[in-house]
Amino acid sequence: MDSIKRIEAREILNAKGNPTVEVLLETSSGHVAIASVPSGTSTGSYEAYELHDGGTRYGGKGVRHAVGNVNSAIAPRLEGMSLCSLEEIDDEMIRLDGTENKSHLGANAILAVSVAAAKARAMALKEPLYRTLTHRSSYSIPSVIATVISGGEFSPSGLEFEDYLYIMKDFRCFPDELESLVAMRRRLEKDLTARYGSFPEDGGALAAPIATTGEAFEAMLLAAEECGCGGNVTLGLDVAASELYDKESRTYKVKGGIGTEALCDYYGQLISSYPLTYIEDGFDEDDIDGFRLLAGYGRKIQNVGDDLFTSSVKRLEKYHDAANGLLLKINQIGTVTEAIKAAEYAQSHGMDVTVSLRSGETTDDFIADLAVAVGARQIKLGSPVRAERNAKYNRLLRISEDIER
Repeated sequence: MDSIKRIEAREILNAKGNPTVEVLLETSSGHVAIASVPSGTSTGSYEAYELHDGGTRYGGKGVRHAVGNVNSAIAPRLEGMSLCSLEEIDDEMIRLDGTENKSHLGANAILAVSVAAAKARAMALKEPLYRTLTHRSSYSIPSVIATVISGGEFSPSGLEFEDYLYIMKDFRCFPDELESLVAMRRRLEKDLTARYGSFPEDGGALAAPIATTGEAFEAMLLAAEECGCGGNVTLGLDVAASELYDKESRTYKVKGGIGTEALCDYYGQLISSYPLTYIEDGFDEDDIDGFRLLAGYGRKIQNVGDDLFTSSVKRLEKYHDAANGLLLKINQIGTVTEAIKAAEYAQSHGMDVTVSLRSGETTDDFIADLAVAVGARQIKLGSPVRAERNAKYNRLLRISEDIER
């Protein structure tokens, strides 16, 4: 098996124009793997630590310190190590960092190396990446979850929740699913423009001045019907409730300010009125009682934890009974092998796994392979209108061809 010959890091820009870490890893036989890591906007307090420089450069978001940690600390420790075991490489970086949340070296530094090592290992094995991350009897393409309307704290639209989602299901094949999603997203934009006039996009999602969640859902359902996809789509919400929660008053900035039980009742009304089947981060990351209330709906709803779990086995061990789904984001935990272990733990406890990108993505398509490798039920990639999103969609197209051979 190849060994690691050289590791070099640099600062590049992500889709939001903010710096992130890119790593080049060269193997002893000459394979070269390049990996870059994403950054989130709404982040949980239990996530692995993303190291930024502070100061005035890039508004404090520079990553020269993290890059330096790769080049001066991680590279000398890993160069010469065999690529036989990705877990051993990741464990070595975790030991070198020595903190609970990877705050010494930076999770962005560690993850970039971890992903590059995973890619280089696949090259050395001469196998598709997804087949080298896990060993399964068969592989399949996860269904798509796509943000098509934007709301919440970080959107100009004014809608109460962060993301309004199409939940795709029961398509004949992935190319058909992707074609249908593109058609629905275009039709929805045309319909909303006709109704509201021009409006901005937010990360590829439509930020029209829609007044209520009901109006957003009705527009989404109409576009699906107009494209002949009504039977293959349900609706979802990424509430990002931690951004709406006032810890002092223990209320959520929804409908003028409501408590946990009232918010759960509101979700119940939406579930009764619309084909709403997916709610992500419906409550604050520490409002475990809220998640458990929503769990009372059983399998009628995918009650998915994002900030609740932060892709951590330790958090899953404490709270897996509070939700039936895990949102898996590799930069929340900081290494590839830890992310895989979180997926496996969730699945062993009867939970769905949804692999997700972050708002500050790069064109690195690694998570497409990861989603297939762990047998995720779904992959959440946003609207297929921007290069950093479409890189993942295009990788899934190539994987689907490989699986069908």
